[in-house]
Amino acid sequence: LCWAPRPELPPDAAALLVSGPDGEMLWLDVVHCPGQAPWARLMRRCLLPPCKQRWLTCAAFLPQGGLLVCGDRRGSLLLFPCCGSPGPAAESTGIADGGSSLLSADPGSESQPSCLLHKEALPLQSPLSVLFGLHGKTGVTSVTCHGDYIYSTGRDGCYRQLRLRGQQLEVLRKHRPCKGLQWIEELRFTPDGDLLVLGFHADNFVVWSTRTSENLLCVPCGGGHRSWSYCSSPLAEAFAFIKCGDVMLYRREAEPGEQQVLLASLHGREISCVRRLGTVEVPDHAALNVFITGSEDTTACVLVLSERSRAAVPLARLSDHISSVRALALAHPTGPSDEGFGDRGLSALLFSAGGRAQIECYRLLCARDPASESTVACQVIHVASHRLDEYWERKKNRHKLVKMDPETRYMSLSVVPGTSSKQLPTPWKFLAAACSDGSVRVFGLLEAARKLVLVAESFHHQRCVLKVEAFLHGQAGGERHLLCSAATDGSLAFWDITSPIADATDALHRVEGRMQPLALGAPLLTVMAHSCGVNSLHIRQTPEGRYLVASGSDDGSIHVCLLEVAPGEARAGTCLRVLERVARPCAHAAHVTGIRLLRPDLLLSASVDQRLTLWQRGPGGLDALSTTFFHVPDLAELDCWEVAEAGGELRYYCVLCGQGLEMLQ
Repeated sequence: LCWAPRPELPPDAAALLVSGPDGEMLWLDVVHCPGQAPWARLMRRCLLPPCKQRWLTCAAFLPQGGLLVCGDRRGSLLLFPCCGSPGPAAESTGIADGGSSLLSADPGSESQPSCLLHKEALPLQSPLSVLFGLHGKTGVTSVTCHGDYIYSTGRDGCYRQLRLRGQQLEVLRKHRPCKGLQWIEELRFTPDGDLLVLGFHADNFVVWSTRTSENLLCVPCGGGHRSWSYCSSPLAEAFAFIKCGDVMLYRREAEPGEQQVLLASLHGREISCVRRLGTVEVPDHAALNVFITGSEDTTACVLVLSERSRAAVPLARLSDHISSVRALALAHPTGPSDEGFGDRGLSALLFSAGGRAQIECYRLLCARDPASESTVACQVIHVASHRLDEYWERKKNRHKLVKMDPETRYMSLSVVPGTSSKQLPTPWKFLAAACSDGSVRVFGLLEAARKLVLVAESFHHQRCVLKVEAFLHGQAGGERHLLCSAATDGSLAFWDITSPIADATDALHRVEGRMQPLALGAPLLTVMAHSCGVNSLHIRQTPEGRYLVASGSDDGSIHVCLLEVAPGEARAGTCLRVLERVARPCAHAAHVTGIRLLRPDLLLSASVDQRLTLWQRGPGGLDALSTTFFHVPDLAELDCWEVAEAGGELRYYCVLCGQGLEMLQ
């Protein structure tokens, strides 16, 4: 049995959903008047999808579209229609004729026959949309509608945010509120904008605040109760449950908060990577910069930073990673937004990767929202994910086998540009990754099908690969996709990945998104740039069509080389040639973890020594122009962008991350 409030019914009425044999579900509208027996009317018969545990656990009527969302014991979400005519047979018997006739009946009539006598006159309706096993095999515990979104909880330790597209359910995001909270029972939205997660953590009932990431209530009740209730008010809160046949009640008075947050943190541990998404223009406000940060606390954060208030306000937190987030990459970082966000917004594909060889992909939609605290709204849609050991989780008797390289980490990501050109008329996007197991891997993403596939790899470096950077070379015979990888021995390897991408695209279309990884082959060119690991890498094309490659190392040195694609040899096979090499030993007193080529003659470098240095590249080498000290310890990464001023002058900005976040100009 499951009760669900229905907006069209009067206050003394509600909908009752009953699960029966063979997956049959009955929907009854029930009226109860004081002093009179309840009265019920059968509205519809629905059919749950076949499975071993075929009964209903929760339901909710959507405020829009006349639809019913149900969750079952198998962990599936189902969408049923609840408007329109139930069928000619039902109308002729007078079983159901809509919700308006409910008030005209006589609830006190004792001679009224059972509403289930002629239930076969109603046809069994199949669901419009099924998300089978969304919450695993432990079942769906609640379904809630808030705003334009649907939220579901389950005993898999996650709650999910969904939306309705046409008459189909679409999963936007998966949230894991805290470690160990496996039995999530319900969500509560507070008037001040907080989202409370109610559930059982071991043998305790907990109320978890997603805004402050802390327990607001913890009751040692034994855990896992199926009959319970929680109520809160500004004066007190109470929790009741049934244990061994006894009704237990816990109640406490509201206590004033003893702590005040002076400055909210962005992450619980150091920030390991940062990327700038773009700028959102808000009336009566300065330009708001939107950034994405990844951290060792296993989360990524979308935040907005105002130059005027100098405050960072988180917009969304991504918690799908099971280990640290080490690298971020953006595809199409700017452009018009959709999904009702307006014309002045940002839309981008975000790739995040890190420990346990895990990659996550999201679609970000950001636009101005004057009603919110940050004046910017951000919608996050989870697109796809990939783990190298996914096959391992499905193996039987895997405890008897030795797992291969369980500690593989993705160190760097780079989106391959230009893969949607006329040469490759395909919706696939490609991503290059540097891996700690010594490999360079290329992945393909089909956003429409939400597939992320490993398409090519190479173990040329035979040691940890720290950085990758993809770039596009245009020529008369077509475009060439080139890739640079850097390893812990200080070497830079340059690859032509045009043929592997084309072959992978053909294979993916033939086998519908599944394939064995191809070989990248041998690199075109290898340059020994440093004596030890390369921690920063950037490539910029010059006006002459050549490429400047700048790198920074653990030994504090900076290396810049000028490359040219040899003319007349690109059709038979791309040939790279080094025209010029410039090195600056001991440019910094510590690891160089950030480097950017602002112009062909200007270079910016940042180091763990907390110095940001601007260099001029000339015929004689690199000359330091200025040095600025920043306040972020243990610098991990640097990102830069340029802004055109009113007079046409370019102004350069940069953001640095490590033990904190800092923006400079």
